[in-house]
Amino acid sequence: MRLMLMLLTAAALTGLATLPPVPAARPPAPPSSPSAPAPAPGAPAPVPAVGEVWPVGTRPAVLRGWAPPATEYGAGHRGVDLAAPVGAPVRAVALGRVSFAGRVAGRGVVAVELSGTGELPLRTTYEPVTSSVKPGETVAPGAVVGVLEPPTGHCGAASCLHWGLLRGAEYLDPLMLLPPWLLHRGPSRLLPVPAAGPGFLTE
Repeated sequence: MRLMLMLLTAAALTGLATLPPVPAARPPAPPSSPSAPAPAPGAPAPVPAVGEVWPVGTRPAVLRGWAPPATEYGAGHRGVDLAAPVGAPVRAVALGRVSFAGRVAGRGVVAVELSGTGELPLRTTYEPVTSSVKPGETVAPGAVVGVLEPPTGHCGAASCLHWGLLRGAEYLDPLMLLPPWLLHRGPSRLLPVPAAGPGFLTE
């Protein structure tokens, strides 16, 4: 009996000796840093600041700003109204192609499709304008597309240009087309000429 116990003990010890070693536990992987959130599906494309000039004047007063309606057919203001005198030249703010030039509801309208603004390009509209361009024409930034017509009542008795921006059927704020240096630049001012001092030579 004692011999059998010794043999069983030896066999057990031999079996334990031949078992493969248990691998050491690996340290937990560090948490991965959060990635930037992906844009939501169907999010509107940003409006590039491709404008190089104001459509009228150098820094016209904004009589009424952009106020998007809460619903598709709700009340709002789908553009901006810029103060300008009757007959003022109306300019394309950026490079593009004239997509419409004609009359809508009795007022002249010019629309320019802007180059390099995506698969669904941006489109600027100007009214009331007597057009000097035709559909299909390419216009450079600052090119005159027409002149401002007499007031239609949109700005009351004041004369103004209604400037709009669309991507497809969606109305956007046209002021987003202007880069900060142009949007916030005031009108040019003539500096006073300094009086001639002792160091100045006169003839």
